[in-house]
Amino acid sequence: MAEHHTLADRLRARAQQLGLSPAHVAEIAGVNRSFVYDILRGRSTRPGMAKLGEVARVLKVDRDWLIHGIGDVEGTSPFIENPDEAFVSIAQATPRPAMGGGAVVEDHADAADRAYHFRRSWIRHSLKASPSQLRIMHVEGDSMAPTLLDGDTVLVDMARRAPNPPGIFVLDDGMGLVAKRLEHIPNSDPPAVRVISDNGFYSPYERTADEIHIVGRIRWFAREI
Repeated sequence: MAEHHTLADRLRARAQQLGLSPAHVAEIAGVNRSFVYDILRGRSTRPGMAKLGEVARVLKVDRDWLIHGIGDVEGTSPFIENPDEAFVSIAQATPRPAMGGGAVVEDHADAADRAYHFRRSWIRHSLKASPSQLRIMHVEGDSMAPTLLDGDTVLVDMARRAPNPPGIFVLDDGMGLVAKRLEHIPNSDPPAVRVISDNGFYSPYERTADEIHIVGRIRWFAREI
């Protein structure tokens, strides 16, 4: 319910959302233009219900939504009462090893139909992350089984590249990008990191912090079953 929005506010916002002018709304609804303009100008606070019903039909909303802000709206509402509750799209990425180490993370240009959306409040308050620094990637191989399996979808925070606290990261191991569990080795000089595969078939190893390139920390994953 939108207590602070008026009938005029809702009619105007919905028409703009649908790309309709007030005159066009009136024409399609079969009502006089003055009926719509009087509402928008606040001159008509108790419009005829039959005509208003026709306007609601054109705007693809319940008549009660126009009057009270309660009822169905086809698609999305023109109002977002709480921006934190909106969903934000996170780009998918194609990780590619770069010459001389390091990695290039390139967004898919044609993946709009497979975009992943997350609630902005969850990203901000739970992950304490910025949507612009997050990327969707996909796990390859079995080195992190059973924690992560081949084909799993992971959400990578590229702003978090320090293995403190320990966690699972995407890094360039010199052969390509892989998911590994990383932990800082205390009192190491120069600073060193232990690289761990959850799959016991793969042996852990150690590298200095300068020898590995961390792309980002994995914060979330999903799996098809």
